[in-house]
Amino acid sequence: MRHQTLDQLQTVAEIGSDPPRPSMTREQRLARWVELLEQRSDRSLMALAGTEYQPPAIRDAMCSRGSALTVAADDPILSAEGLKDDTYGEAKRFFDVSDEQLHAIVCYCHVGALMPASRAAQMVRGVIAGRC
Repeated sequence: MRHQTLDQLQTVAEIGSDPPRPSMTREQRLARWVELLEQRSDRSLMALAGTEYQPPAIRDAMCSRGSALTVAADDPILSAEGLKDDTYGEAKRFFDVSDEQLHAIVCYCHVGALMPASRAAQMVRGVIAGRC
C-alpha cells in the first residue's frame, strides 16, 4: 500500500465527503416524539411514580419500561440524534425540557399508573406550544 496525501489522491480520484446531517431542533425532536406517541394513540403507557418527590439524582435515573420515555428511546431516529436511554434525566436533557414539563408528561399523579399514549402526546404538544 502506498501512502498519499489528500492532494495527491485528488489527482487520481474524486474525493468527496457527505456533509454532516443537520441536527434536529428541540421542536423537531419533540414533534417526532408526538408522532411516535400518536402512531398508536390508544395504547396504554406506564407512568413514573412520584417524580416530584425524588432528589434530582434519583429522579434522573427513574424509568419504567413501556412509558412515554420508552417510546422515544426505542426510536432509531431519536437514538441517532443522541437520545441514549429511557431515563427521566436523559429525556430531560435530550428534549431540553424542565422538570415541571417532564413531570406533566410522565408522572402518575396526573393520570394514575397507566395513561393513553394520546394523553402523553397532548402534553408534549403543550410543551411545544409553550402551554406547559
